[in-house]
Amino acid sequence: MVGARSFPSRAAMPELPEVETTRRGIAPHLVGQRVERVVVRERRLRWPIPEDLDVRLSGQRIEAVERRAKYLLIRAEAGTLIGHLGMSGSLRLVEAGLPAVRHEHVDILLESGLALRYTDPRRFGALLWSADPLEHELLRRLGPEPLGEDFDGERLYRLSRGKSVAVKPFIMDNAVVVGVGNIYASEALFAAGIDPRRAAGSVSRARYRRLAEEIRRILAQAIECGGTTLRDFVGGDGKPGYFQQTLLVYGRGGEFCKVCGSTLHEVRLGQRASVYCGRCQR
Repeated sequence: MVGARSFPSRAAMPELPEVETTRRGIAPHLVGQRVERVVVRERRLRWPIPEDLDVRLSGQRIEAVERRAKYLLIRAEAGTLIGHLGMSGSLRLVEAGLPAVRHEHVDILLESGLALRYTDPRRFGALLWSADPLEHELLRRLGPEPLGEDFDGERLYRLSRGKSVAVKPFIMDNAVVVGVGNIYASEALFAAGIDPRRAAGSVSRARYRRLAEEIRRILAQAIECGGTTLRDFVGGDGKPGYFQQTLLVYGRGGEFCKVCGSTLHEVRLGQRASVYCGRCQR
């Protein structure tokens, strides 16, 4: 008997490490499996689930489970299921036929006897179908992956010239680089010693090089930790991610800086809470 295996679910929107943790957790159980059928109990997500999803996906063998930014791409023989966890979504493997409870909207039944179950209390997530996912309107204008070869400090420096927007919302812009959400932007800027309020266009080339390195390092570390536990996030092994234990500024406004001992300040930038150290970050 296989118990439910939980994957990322939390009250705040899952960021890149949490989505990558989901991908790594579900991929071994999906790749090579054939879909027997799709059971949709609630189609009203952020965008309606296609009426013909069962027809399109049933009988298809799953060839890969990939990630682009915060989107999961479940590639089948004839197309790709594009998934987004929204603010509260999760994917878990359960025994096929396990009775569904409230907010468990979709089951993808596999020939192995398991089902990939999608749960989303707030219904801000998405399950969409595309023959060419990278050209889908949600994905085609996205910037490079932060852990890929196309992202570096030179890109940040070049795109920032002449911009008065604060550097934190600048690096959170998916057209600049994908997947650098609020938690990891805050931590990377602290590690690079850059005040999140500083105008993007005023940051030097050398400091952007350092910032790009810190973005890479912190995201890679978060993935290895299984993501950040905020409320009910859990990783592919059913255990909570523990990157939260390493957070130096995010969510710590009014507390002491762990580096210099100063009181951390909290402001709002781009409608998001931002915590920084006035001594360590300039």
